Amino acid sequence: MTTFTTGAGTLTRDALAVLQPGFTGTTAPDWVRRRLAEGLVSVALFGRNVADPEQVTALTAQLRAERDDLLVAIDEEAGDVTRLEVRTGSSFPGNHALGAVDDPALTRRVARELGRRLAACGVNLNWAPSADVNANPDNPVIGVRSFGRDPALVARHTTAYVEGLQSNGVAACTKHFPGHGDTSVDSHHALPQIDLDATTLHERELRPFRAAIEAGTRAVMTAHIRVPVLDPDRPATLSPRILTGLLREELGYDGLIVTDGMEMGAVAGTYGLEHGVVLAIAAGADAICVGGGLADEDTVLRLQDALVTAVRSGELPEERLADAAARVRSLAAWTTGMRRPPAAAGDPAPEIGLTAARRAVTVTRAAGPAPVTDPVYVATFSPAPNIAVGDETPWGVGTELERLLPGTATGHFTGPDAGTEALRAAGGRRVVAVVRDEHRHPWMGAALDTLISAGPDTVVVEMGVPQSAPRGAVHIATHGAARVCGVAAAEAVLAG
Repeated sequence: MTTFTTGAGTLTRDALAVLQPGFTGTTAPDWVRRRLAEGLVSVALFGRNVADPEQVTALTAQLRAERDDLLVAIDEEAGDVTRLEVRTGSSFPGNHALGAVDDPALTRRVARELGRRLAACGVNLNWAPSADVNANPDNPVIGVRSFGRDPALVARHTTAYVEGLQSNGVAACTKHFPGHGDTSVDSHHALPQIDLDATTLHERELRPFRAAIEAGTRAVMTAHIRVPVLDPDRPATLSPRILTGLLREELGYDGLIVTDGMEMGAVAGTYGLEHGVVLAIAAGADAICVGGGLADEDTVLRLQDALVTAVRSGELPEERLADAAARVRSLAAWTTGMRRPPAAAGDPAPEIGLTAARRAVTVTRAAGPAPVTDPVYVATFSPAPNIAVGDETPWGVGTELERLLPGTATGHFTGPDAGTEALRAAGGRRVVAVVRDEHRHPWMGAALDTLISAGPDTVVVEMGVPQSAPRGAVHIATHGAARVCGVAAAEAVLAG
């Protein structure tokens, strides 16, 4: 028979406190305001909640009118994954571009300016950076979100990012523990498995997380991946061996543990949402990320009830839930203590994002290509975006080249006949072919073959991970598809 030391009110408040739900709309819904008054400590913003920085500032002020120490979380990695600039593209290059430059001081400055902008909007918890080592070039979900393939490089840039972001009072949430870089399955859809030995795990996957912990990261996000060398039965998000045994006890981490989105297929499709949430808290997670797909009051109440019922049945220790809730409130208190009045840009180079994107560009020229001086045809070959990136955010170089070279035309193509269709649409004009992870999409390689055979002066712009050998008259690698990467690429096209 279980004996409870807390009252029903405290139990339900603790169950509410560990949830980080999303909602719909660009103003604060009544149901969210009510739950904040009842004990909700965190909310999450997604692209659907963002119109512009002024609107986000007004939204967070509405929410804080109900609870001043509110945690407002966002998935703002910058680069390809942006929420604050979801409709325009990011003003900052992503991790892979920063890793290509390999200047930790630059990474720190970029993260500091990003943190300043988030804090000015009232956001104080960023689900970033990705500390995954991109060990598998066929990874469908990490790619340019990683600083690179070298664990030491990823570790030093993770450290710089955490330090820069948190210098402006925005808590970093280093992800995806214990490392999502060696997967070939997208955990949004199914449960990936990483088969590696313990030595590789500790020397490669865990090295950036150890660096983040030493740098004082305030939060760590779990990965929905199975790592048999650690736990053959449960994914990391639901594994006591990984969250409590490895992260807490072996690595000595004492901050907030946040789950990746619990609606993702790797968990909800395997264990069910409510049961998965209970297992995650029992395993050692403190905060439940939910709301990317399910963003309604009913979901919050179902999860709150599931946690309360699990405590009452003895499935979830009462002390574990109370400890998780206390960690959430502790981080909220830290962000409140770090809050400062809005400040002007603290970096002497206000265009630090564009500066970084320009430095990340690499250009390979064939012998004697003619410079681009006349209007061109920009053929963008568009892969299906993964869910983390989304399909709302524009990318490419077409808009910028249309501005710089009036008369330039653009088109988007996909599928086995993409090259032929692009060649026909170009109508004899010089082609700038824009690809994203050509090495993962054979049809893109075939399209480039068609274009280069017909026009040896074709310019190729790779805006993903540059794995394939450079080709074309000029090959430009941006190491990411942020808006500023497109600007930097367009400049390189004209310089070539």
